[in-house]
Formats: sequence, structure tokens, C-alpha cells
Amino acid sequence: MLSRKLPIAAFTVLAFALGACSDDGKNQQAGQQPPPPKVGVITMSEQTVPLTTTLPARAVAYQYAEIRPQVTGIITNKAFKDGALVEAGDLLYEIEQDTYEASLASAQANLDKANAAVPGAKENYERYQRIVNTGATEIQVTDAKTRYDTALADVSAAKAAVKSAQINLDHTKITAPFAGVLGVSNVSVGNLASPSSSTPLVDLNQLDPIYVDMYESAGQVLSATGKYSDFKSESDLSKVKVNVQLDDGSTYDVTGNLDVSARTVDQSTGTVNLRAIFDNPDHVLLPGMFVRATLTVAEEQGYLIPQLAAQIEAGGKVSAMFVTSDNKVETRVFDEVMVSNNSWLVQKNVSDGDRLIVDGFQSLVGGVTDVTPVPAKINDKGVVVDDTSGSSGGSSSGGSSSAAGSTGGNG
Repeated sequence: MLSRKLPIAAFTVLAFALGACSDDGKNQQAGQQPPPPKVGVITMSEQTVPLTTTLPARAVAYQYAEIRPQVTGIITNKAFKDGALVEAGDLLYEIEQDTYEASLASAQANLDKANAAVPGAKENYERYQRIVNTGATEIQVTDAKTRYDTALADVSAAKAAVKSAQINLDHTKITAPFAGVLGVSNVSVGNLASPSSSTPLVDLNQLDPIYVDMYESAGQVLSATGKYSDFKSESDLSKVKVNVQLDDGSTYDVTGNLDVSARTVDQSTGTVNLRAIFDNPDHVLLPGMFVRATLTVAEEQGYLIPQLAAQIEAGGKVSAMFVTSDNKVETRVFDEVMVSNNSWLVQKNVSDGDRLIVDGFQSLVGGVTDVTPVPAKINDKGVVVDDTSGSSGGSSSGGSSSAAGSTGGNG
């Protein structure tokens, strides 16, 4: 019985082995035709969005003053700490007052002397007027009037001297002309202060509010379809909102308003200067700080294509890749685009429901036409935040970086 069962068992093992080989062959054939790569897509829908322009900018003090002495003397008091916040009228420096007090006292004495001479000159003149027809000559009357007029003139001159001396004495106390932040003092107690010095005592900047000056090339302004042409009054200018991105990439949380739109071109730089004003209570923006300013100039309806998902073509055209209804890749070129923050706004060649590829670009190298679309999410900067292409053969950042390279080169 045992000998008869062995061949049957061997036959069973052999049949299983042959079946396994057959399955391996099928798997190898299937491996020659992998499934279409996955790409992250977003569904397009028409919306109303702001039109923006991003420009290089620099913060400028709302008011700036070089604090200088108006009289000469030795500094006897420095009444602030470097970098201090001061209010209008706060004492900054005191200059030695002895000389100016003496000058004021001398001027006051001269005024008293001049005042004392007036009554006698007046009385003498009036007496000669009374006796002009009974013994006084015309010459005597004229001389008396001249002496009286001179006495009055001496009083006026003495009063002016007193006022001048008082002003000089007042100028020995140097105060802040407006509220702001002081710089580092260039003098210390014991130094000689002089109006003729080329170096100010200290700088004062008003930081709240603060200006942000922006610079746009004349060519950009002329090619912007008159985006500033409608802003002709203060009320129109107030409609233009300005946001600022700081050097560390963060966004300043206060929105500013366009204050001045210069319509003339700077001949030396070929730029048009624009100015915005921002509340700056915490002094986040400081004079001289370089930032990027985004102006919201209007609103338009259309479809948003993240700049990281697009490429700049020759002639300034923009191209992007879409997935068709039969899951094939289709490249569309847009002749007319507008900027809305980190996206391109297009109004033609797109419809609601179209699927835009935003991730998995590395899978499309080599002329791949068939894909498997997977819904993706992007943030307000157009960056994919939900990695849906992890199984598509690479990280999402690779494709985005490729698209960003072209976009960044144009920006």
C-alpha cells in the first residue's frame, strides 16, 4: 500500500510546482506593464479673487529728525538712555546755562535803562511843543522829538535783545520735537555742542505709524493695463490694501493702505515709487528694513493655478498640466494670466470640474500620458500639504520644485 501511494504524492507535488511556475510567468508579464502613475490633482472652480502685485520694499520712518544744538556750549546733562522711546517735549540734553543767563540779565538791564529814559524824553518833547510859539524854536522842537523817538527805539531794541537772550537760554534745553525712538547718542556729558558741527547729537525716528516705500519698474506699470489709473483721489487710494512679508518669511499681521502713488519715473533708477502707511504700535517694522509688499489692486473672476504647478513659457505665457476625462495628461498654454498672491488667475481654456495636476510631476518624465489622478490639498501658498503621491515613485516636493524653478525665474 505504501509503495502505491508514493507515485501519487510525487505527482501531486509536481503538479503544484508546475502551477507555481505558471503563476510566476504571468506575474513577470504583468510586471512589464505597471499601472499608470499616481498624480495629485485639484478640481478647478471659478471664484472671485484679488489681483495682487508683489514688490520689493523698504520701511521708512514716518518722521525723522537729526537732533542738533542751536547754541554753543558744554553738555551738562544727557537725559535719556540710548534707544529710548520718548514723547514730544521730553528733555534730551542740557547745555551749560551760565553764559546765556548772564546775557539775558544784561539784556534785561539794558531794557530797564531804555525804559527809564523814555519818560524824560517824552516830557521834554511835549514841553517844547507847548512853547513853540512863545520862545521855543522849530529846531528845538525837532531835536526834542528826535530824542524821544530814539528813546522809544532803544526800548524796542532792548526788548528784542531780551527776547533773543531768552531764546538762547531756552535752547540750552534740547527737547524731542515729536514722539519716537532715539538712536545712539553721539555726544556725552562734557562734550562741546555746536550748531556748526556736521554730526548730530542723536537721531529720532517716529515708528508708529511707519511708511513702506515700494519700487516698481516703469515697464511693469505700463504693462499692467492701467492698474493704478483708476486711483485718482484719496478715497480711491484707500481701497488699495498692502500686506508685508518680513525677511524671515513671516507676514506682518497689520494691513496698510496705499498713501502716495508717484506717477513720474525716477530718471536714475527707472522705477515708479509707491508708498504705503502702516500702524506699527509694537515697532515690528523698523526704518531700513527690507520687506516684500503685496498690493491688492482689484478683484476678478477666474480660475487659480498655483504658480508651483505651472511653468513659464517663451513670451511670458504660462503652461499647466491637466488630467482629461479618460485620465490622460493634457498640457494647456495660457496667453493671458494675472497674478493673485501665489497663483496665476486665468479666465479662458479652463472650466469648472477640470482637474489640474499639482503633484507627482516626477512621474511624468519620459512622455507618460496615462495617469491615475488622486485628490490633493494645497495651502494658501500653492504648496501641496497632503502627500498623495508617495506611491508614485517620489516625493511631492520634487515635482513642485521643478515647476517652481521656471516660475521663480520669471518672478
